[in-house]
Amino acid sequence: MSSTESNTYEGFTAEERAAMKEHAQEQKAAARRGSRADKAALAERDVLAKIAEMQDSDRVMAERVHAVVTASAPELAPKLWYGMPAYALDGKVVCFFQSAAKFKARYATLGFSDQANLDEGTMWAAGFALTEVTPEVEERIAALVKQAVS
Repeated sequence: MSSTESNTYEGFTAEERAAMKEHAQEQKAAARRGSRADKAALAERDVLAKIAEMQDSDRVMAERVHAVVTASAPELAPKLWYGMPAYALDGKVVCFFQSAAKFKARYATLGFSDQANLDEGTMWAAGFALTEVTPEVEERIAALVKQAVS
């Protein structure tokens, strides 16, 4: 590349680097935990603590998402994933909540990994923008989570 060409890649953002550091800390903490029951209880405690740290609107939405996910698919285990509340089946993340503040976005996100059974033809949504969690949104989340683990 010549000196007149500009390189637009500037590396990871500070938010992305922070998320990667959080993920490394989560992995270390999980490895140090005792029995399976202890791990599950501590993981849920970590998720609830992370939700409690969120800003007002994100916190309210994350609390509702957590309640809907755990009620709709009790087989999913809450855990932190890159500093976000996530829900896993057999240790693999199926869905997660990302606060708007996490990456300075204008909306929070309910995302689904490739572990989620949401396949619909040759194209389907794997992420949903959230600006508010209404009763109608709760119903949609419950249906998506149930389908994701089916």
